[in-house]
Amino acid sequence: MGRRTTTGGRRPGSGRKKGTANKVTAEIKELAQKYGPEAIAELASLATKAESEAARVAAIKELLDRGYGRAVQPIEGSMS
Repeated sequence: MGRRTTTGGRRPGSGRKKGTANKVTAEIKELAQKYGPEAIAELASLATKAESEAARVAAIKELLDRGYGRAVQPIEGSMS
């Protein structure tokens, strides 16, 4: 292979700014949010009326995660 040049790669100020979603992600998120209230209502219904205990637990977990945020996961390890 030939020599590499220094003109490629990441350049300061290039690309999307941090925290800015790309256009496709933003469009999908907007579409999904239209179903939000109905989806939450269905989860609440499943949490109380599903025949399967696994389905009830899964629905309850999803409701709690969305209402209160996910539980903090402790990280163990040593820094050496």
